[in-house]
Amino acid sequence: MVLALETIGLDKHFGGIVAANGIALKVEKGARHALIGPNGAGKTTLINLLTGLLQPTSGRILLGGRDITAVRPHRRVKLGLARTFQINQLFSDLTPFETVGLAVCERQGLGRNAWGVFGSRPELVAEVGQLLDRFGLGEVGDQRTGSLPYGKQRLLEIALAIASRPSVLLLDEPAAGVPEDERHAILAIVAALPTDVTVLLIEHDMDLVFKFATRISVLVNGALFVEGTPAQIARDVRVREVYLGETAHA
Repeated sequence: MVLALETIGLDKHFGGIVAANGIALKVEKGARHALIGPNGAGKTTLINLLTGLLQPTSGRILLGGRDITAVRPHRRVKLGLARTFQINQLFSDLTPFETVGLAVCERQGLGRNAWGVFGSRPELVAEVGQLLDRFGLGEVGDQRTGSLPYGKQRLLEIALAIASRPSVLLLDEPAAGVPEDERHAILAIVAALPTDVTVLLIEHDMDLVFKFATRISVLVNGALFVEGTPAQIARDVRVREVYLGETAHA
């Protein structure tokens, strides 16, 4: 098994509160891996540790076998680790084309002079167009981001992350706040990403999780409780007791 992402004995303490307790997570390369658990289980804390927004009290984080525990957040992006947030971080006055264009230019090292060179680089313009089309944003590429339906904004945030060409994509509730009829479409687009992009998903909608994931890890009280395939997790009585409920996916 080739691992895209791994944590070894990962701990995070906030005073006397243990938010991460010896987490040993293994995410296989190319996986569609879901991280679930009840509210307060430590899921977002773990994502913040993985991305460097928080530093662990102890333990290690490996990205493609490389220790990134002490690497700063922006360098982790350069090394191939990208994320989205529960609440989007978009610039409402920019268009999707401009937003993704800036991300592509930043990846190319052109961030400080993006607008000065972007129009003269047809390969960059073409890449932005292809990304927008992949995420169903081609027809709204010239509209203000703030005017877009929320589902489109969530797709734009994922497109923005993919523009950095990550090897690992961390999605923190990407369908949160999105109308029911759009939620499955968002996860279907993510599931269809090339297999060289490994996806670790946090999501509360169990229907989405069980349709999307090839492997599921359950986090309880900051510790890994159980891992397995969707079928194994659905059958696990302990999981139903602490999270899914006795009747869910029985």
